[in-house]
Amino acid sequence: MAGRRQGRERREPVLDTTPMSGLRLSPEDRAAGPSGGSRFSRNAGGEAFSDHFDEAEDDLIPARRKSPNRRQGRGASRARRRFGVGRLFYWLVVLAIWGGIGAAGLVAYEVTQLPPIQNLAIPERPPTVTILAADGSTIATRGDMRGAAVPIKALPAYLPQAFVAIEDRRFYGHFGVDPLGLARAMVTNLTSGRLREGGSTLTQQLAKNLFLTQERTLSRKIQEAILAIWLERKYSKNEILELYINRVYFGAGAYGVEAAAQRYFGKPAKQVTLAEAAMLAGLVKSPSTLAPTRNLKGAQDRAEIVLAAMREAGFITAEAQKTALARPATVAKTASSTFAGYAADWVMDELGRLLGPVEHDAVVQTTLDRAVQASAEKGLADVLAKSGGKYGVEQGAVVVMDMTGGVRALVGGRSYEESQFNRAITAKRQPGSAFKAFVYLAALERGLTPDSIREDAPVNLKGWKPENYSREYRGPVSLTTALSLSLNTVAVRLALEVGPAEVVKTAQRLGIASKLDPNPSIALGTSEVSLLELVGAYAPFADGGTSVTPHVIQQVKDSKGKVLYAYAAPAGSQQVVAPPHLAMMNHMLQETVISGTAKRADLPGWPIAGKTGTSQDWRDAWFVGYSGRYIAGVWLGNDDASPTKKASGGTLPVDIWSRVMKTAHEGLPPVVLPGTSAYGTAVAERAPGEAPDEPAFTGGPAPAQGSYPLPPGTVGAGRSTPAAAPSPGLDDWLMDKLFGKS
Repeated sequence: MAGRRQGRERREPVLDTTPMSGLRLSPEDRAAGPSGGSRFSRNAGGEAFSDHFDEAEDDLIPARRKSPNRRQGRGASRARRRFGVGRLFYWLVVLAIWGGIGAAGLVAYEVTQLPPIQNLAIPERPPTVTILAADGSTIATRGDMRGAAVPIKALPAYLPQAFVAIEDRRFYGHFGVDPLGLARAMVTNLTSGRLREGGSTLTQQLAKNLFLTQERTLSRKIQEAILAIWLERKYSKNEILELYINRVYFGAGAYGVEAAAQRYFGKPAKQVTLAEAAMLAGLVKSPSTLAPTRNLKGAQDRAEIVLAAMREAGFITAEAQKTALARPATVAKTASSTFAGYAADWVMDELGRLLGPVEHDAVVQTTLDRAVQASAEKGLADVLAKSGGKYGVEQGAVVVMDMTGGVRALVGGRSYEESQFNRAITAKRQPGSAFKAFVYLAALERGLTPDSIREDAPVNLKGWKPENYSREYRGPVSLTTALSLSLNTVAVRLALEVGPAEVVKTAQRLGIASKLDPNPSIALGTSEVSLLELVGAYAPFADGGTSVTPHVIQQVKDSKGKVLYAYAAPAGSQQVVAPPHLAMMNHMLQETVISGTAKRADLPGWPIAGKTGTSQDWRDAWFVGYSGRYIAGVWLGNDDASPTKKASGGTLPVDIWSRVMKTAHEGLPPVVLPGTSAYGTAVAERAPGEAPDEPAFTGGPAPAQGSYPLPPGTVGAGRSTPAAAPSPGLDDWLMDKLFGKS
């Protein structure tokens, strides 16, 4: 074994230095591995061979570069790149597929959140009530949309074109959703760093207005697109555009193009100019901000942009654009949502009472006179602005009525915009001395005459001491003098004489509907009434003694012209004041405006009559007066019933009444009051000086009916049953007046 070892030649390991094509050591091929360990290797004899390794490696490098397989390496590199691109494309496709599946799932989910598409229908447009004056002009609209729907064919072509030009230029080319518009909106929003455009088509906007909320979320946007596509499949382009312009919001409470045209320009939509059409189309972007009633300059600037868009779209010529720019649209001075507001509210209340809930568009012809209504609103506002502070008066109401009970004007307060509480109808206040007309009529019907004498002297009914305004007493006076000067003591004596219950019955027969307390103080108007019913109760004095029913609605038609209601005088209308008593009442009430408390009333050339009223502590001031054409009443006071600064019926109410009645009678020939020609007082000169109205001063609560003694100077006894027919002396008195035998 040893010999064998000795016979063998020992061979040391030798590194082959022959170039090896394509060989290159990597760190993994090194003895120490890719990391750690010594960078040196030793042979069996412990000799380092790192230098040999380095030499060999140096020789390998140029050998690789010169290798004939160089092209093969480049091919592999290109293959690897192709493989990388292929894998990228693959994953993009996968992502697109999954993204499409996710989007489809999201759309499907949003569809489930909507009502079944097959059951969807355009919701009924909320009904609009158009309220017309007696001459047929529109004075107000009511309803959620506040404007009738207008067929697109009834509008000038440039009006719908303006909406297309500024809101959806490709409206007639897309299927409900405009991909180009969406892309443009996304770019604009990304570059601006904020949400500036939504990319919604007109159809999408309509879908949102009809079916969805105004929230701006992805969910609502998807639902909007789904519904837009459904609308496009179900309706024509023109039908969609017509629905849109009749329902979109234009600001200032105006929904639909008709309401907006009336609100801003005081005209129907079919009459708007090109400049006005451009302004309307421009408002829908930001109706609250651009409403011309609050931002006219902004609305006009936006209209210029619309006109430019119309020109670019080829809808208008350059000349038409230039003309419209030269005369920009402005807000009409007569356009006001508050004109006749109180009257319009009453119309709606009456409409519901007559026909029930309004479910379809309706046109209501009223008895209102536009000129008289405007005069009443302005007269009340002007007088209160000028003198309200001086007299401590904050509110008022006005009613003007014709001989049939048709209301020609109604104002329920100084500003409808500030308060919609209707003081002409809803508020009930003490009429004061304005109620005395019914006391005197009851007395005449029981045999007294205007020349009958009663004592003006202190009255004391168990501690209740009604006094005259001046706290002075005239002794024996005629009923005519007592009524014209509004003497409280005489009125109380008359009420006791005929019986408070009879006074109540007389007032109710003429039209007072409010509850009246039959006690002695009823003579001084302590039971509360509304202005409307008080004016209505005075109407028989002006119209010949016939009762009337105050009304404002003359006729109602639906949108197709079918008559739904027409006013007819109630069957209960009857003669409630006999001609002799009517003549005497008009004689006495006319004296009130000639020499009594209402002598400031001024209606040149017209015989007039009426009665002032001032409640105790100066809380209410009234005047109800009439001619042979119209009856009008005015109330002034404070909503909290606080005392005024001695505002009486003969001051501010008479001034307002005179202004309004002059407008109502303009151009009409004078008419005498029924029966007054017998007295030669159809037109009389007023006496100089001023006789103030008489508020009811009280010294304590009035005693209950039946518990009071008759004061001295009172003829007869208080009674609650109807009196006997007037004495023959009444006819003798009237004959004397008619034929001058006395």
